[in-house]
Amino acid sequence: MQVNQNQFLSIEQLKDQYLNQARKPETARTRDGFSFQEILEGKTAGTAEGTLRFSKHAMNRLAERNIRLTDDQLDRLNEGTMKADRKGIKDSLIMVDELAFIVNVSSSTVITAMDNNRTDEQIFTNIDGAVIM
Repeated sequence: MQVNQNQFLSIEQLKDQYLNQARKPETARTRDGFSFQEILEGKTAGTAEGTLRFSKHAMNRLAERNIRLTDDQLDRLNEGTMKADRKGIKDSLIMVDELAFIVNVSSSTVITAMDNNRTDEQIFTNIDGAVIM
């Protein structure tokens, strides 16, 4: 191949540059900027440690309802989430003392929280299992 020495690339140079290069597939990203691999690694690490995350909604409900979790209650909530996961529950109601938590088990995320005073009708929807600790 003969290399063209002026400022323009020859057809052969363009062909080599664009057709023969190893193409890397572009990594798709979520709205938050994470790749699938990053999410998968993060989820695996989170479930291995048994740590729960609290959604923004759940954090607001805890603050609004003046709910304070003790270390023992948090440990039992974690344990209840692990039990629900072993049983194949996806969205669980987990009762700890007088507190009710809706947890998305697959993402280890607490969706909402309420105390016994807020559960007037004792109706919980969009769950497929319950764990009472």
